[in-house]
Amino acid sequence: MTRKAMLLSGALGMCLAAQARAQETVDVQDSPAEQPDLQSAPADTPQAATAATAGQTGSPSFQAPSNTALPPSPMASEDPDQVQFTADRIDYDYEKDIVTATGDVRLYRRSDRLRADNVVWNRNTGQVTAQGNIVVINPEGDAAYGDRIELTDTLKDGVVENMLVVLDAGGRVAAERGRRDNGVITVEKAAYTPCAVTDMAGCPKEPSWKITAERVVYDPTIGRIRYTGARVSMFGLLSLPLPSFSHPVGGSSDDGFLAPDLRISRTNGFQFALPYFFSLAPNRDLTVTPRVFTGALPMLQAEYRALTDIGSYRVTGYGTYSRRADDLTVPLTDETSRNDFRGYIDAVGRFQLDTNWSASASIRTASDRTFLRRYDISRDDRLRNNLRVERIDQDSYFSINAWAVQTLRVGERQGAQPIALPEIDYRRRMDDGILGGRLQFQLNTLAIARTDGQDSQRAFASAQWDMRRLTPWGQEVTLTAYGRADAYNTHDTLETVESYRGLEGFQFRGIGALALDVKWPLIGAAFGGTQRLTPRVQIVASPKTNNMDVPNEDARAVDLEDSNLFALNRFSGYDRFDDSTRVTVGLDYALYLPGISVDANIGQSYRLSSQDSILPDGTGLSDRTSDIVGRTVVRFRDFVSLTHRYRLDKDDLAIRRNEVDATVGSRSTYVQVGYLRLDRNIGLILEDLQDREEARLGARVQLTRFWSASGSILIDLTDSKEDILSQADGYDPVRHRLGVAYEDDCLRLGLTWRRDYQTTGDARRGNSFLLALAFKNLGR
Repeated sequence: MTRKAMLLSGALGMCLAAQARAQETVDVQDSPAEQPDLQSAPADTPQAATAATAGQTGSPSFQAPSNTALPPSPMASEDPDQVQFTADRIDYDYEKDIVTATGDVRLYRRSDRLRADNVVWNRNTGQVTAQGNIVVINPEGDAAYGDRIELTDTLKDGVVENMLVVLDAGGRVAAERGRRDNGVITVEKAAYTPCAVTDMAGCPKEPSWKITAERVVYDPTIGRIRYTGARVSMFGLLSLPLPSFSHPVGGSSDDGFLAPDLRISRTNGFQFALPYFFSLAPNRDLTVTPRVFTGALPMLQAEYRALTDIGSYRVTGYGTYSRRADDLTVPLTDETSRNDFRGYIDAVGRFQLDTNWSASASIRTASDRTFLRRYDISRDDRLRNNLRVERIDQDSYFSINAWAVQTLRVGERQGAQPIALPEIDYRRRMDDGILGGRLQFQLNTLAIARTDGQDSQRAFASAQWDMRRLTPWGQEVTLTAYGRADAYNTHDTLETVESYRGLEGFQFRGIGALALDVKWPLIGAAFGGTQRLTPRVQIVASPKTNNMDVPNEDARAVDLEDSNLFALNRFSGYDRFDDSTRVTVGLDYALYLPGISVDANIGQSYRLSSQDSILPDGTGLSDRTSDIVGRTVVRFRDFVSLTHRYRLDKDDLAIRRNEVDATVGSRSTYVQVGYLRLDRNIGLILEDLQDREEARLGARVQLTRFWSASGSILIDLTDSKEDILSQADGYDPVRHRLGVAYEDDCLRLGLTWRRDYQTTGDARRGNSFLLALAFKNLGR
């Protein structure tokens, strides 16, 4: 008989009584043309993992029957409790009141759906028995496959043999036998995996990991799977037993243990950490991590996270007891030899108060200078704390910013570290053109205090006017006028370096500058592409400024680079101003070819005024003629990126700065090389500008689809040529690491070896090993 379909919108018994007689077959009407076609069981998608066998003879299979099809969405009905169905053929036994449907049978009730080759409905008992290529879908979207299933006539409850459940949230549960009661699925002799179980060619493969159990219960209302007598295995190898175990499915979260952290280091010995996750609310959670060491007392770590209507914040804390004298920064006494509390707090948050106003905070503080390095938490040598409130709109900016610094450098005084309470900054840009240009105002005030050092307060008001024009010959001309009035109040000036201190008491200063900047871009064809050559000339005139009468708090790190060659003020902050009349010339070049780009610039500055410069020796700006600086960037598609920055001595073209950063490769396999050499001959009194030389090398290789290897090394090449106080021989490794990792759609496994060559306090040099393991749906 050709395939027919029948839709019953009324009671099934009434329809059959009107159209059939006992033991006689009945042809039924064609289904509506707009009824959607049924699709095969989906491939590896968030709704269903790719089907495959479990890989063990006699074990439950993760493979869905190839000829099953998922029923479409329920069709419209006046009474949602009525059971609707379609079939190729229907037989009805009047005496036994049994309905038999064969040939692509599909039943619907509310959001419950069933498809099978054969369905027998006993209307007396309300039992529905389906056989052959069965697929059942519940309202949550989970699909159950089986060879034989017994259901109630509500299509909600039943028993399935050789069952496979494809979870809508991702993952599969396979079992020899299972049942569903009120939507809760219970299976025996079962296995669960969220992993893909076919390879790229579509052939079955063993999942990366799975859980086998004597009994599994899945409640879709809470989205959680519970196991009895479970074991977790990776790549088909039996692993850890899990006698009583449960976990959520999909993107939901719940209380429970996360993946452990295993490390070995010379400082702390073997380390084992087992985080426990508390899901306090959909927008709040807490993770508590006890850490146990063989070479140190245990440590407790806790992290609290919260998401609010206007922002988010995170607070992380560490705490332990150990000897403070171990960090070698305090003398060994009876008091310091006793165990004392050591810890670290790291808190960060950001809140968008409204369209324009926002607030942010970052709090970082440690109990001592080597705690972070000893426990491998961070390698920062200074901790910056910051509280900020900002308002930003189209034409103005306002901020109140408070910050403090904790030094972790051995030998550096904490009392000399600045505390800003506060810094207030306001800027406004005028929309209306004034004299054909754009005017911007700025108000700024800053108060810096130290517990054992120089204190200073600063306030200034400034205005800057810029006018930009294009000439008929294509030159870009920019005229700038700048004026500023400063007021300073300084105390305890003798506590700081002479070059950075100011005069005691109140000091006032006026600053002014005029600048003319001309660029002339010339564009043409070259080598089958486009090139651009841009000569540039800038003239800046600024009268002498009383720079040395005020303290230098924010402009200490000064160095001539390609980024500040044409800046109006080549100092990094506000406390010093480049008061000179100078001419700066430069040349920019760009070449754009198919897949290749080259950007380069070079320039030099000439000071016309004969007054002595306040710029330190070695910065490249202390003489009337500056050093030559430049930058070259070469890119080839997304495969090669090379950046070279340099500074050449004006007298003999000796290299004073040589910096190279290169990346070659794809996103998965690449090599990164970095080199820096600063040979500027800066005096020892300016500790912010010390010379150094270092080399960096890193690489990652994608060995296979899922396996990769990576490594890196950092070498200090500084010797007495760069730093006269250095006792190194010019080759001093700092640290290197080597690792191998496996990562697929549901498992991440990695092993890393790292060696540190430097000892800082109680953070000793030596080897460290880190094992990382994470499972999808199990704390990843």
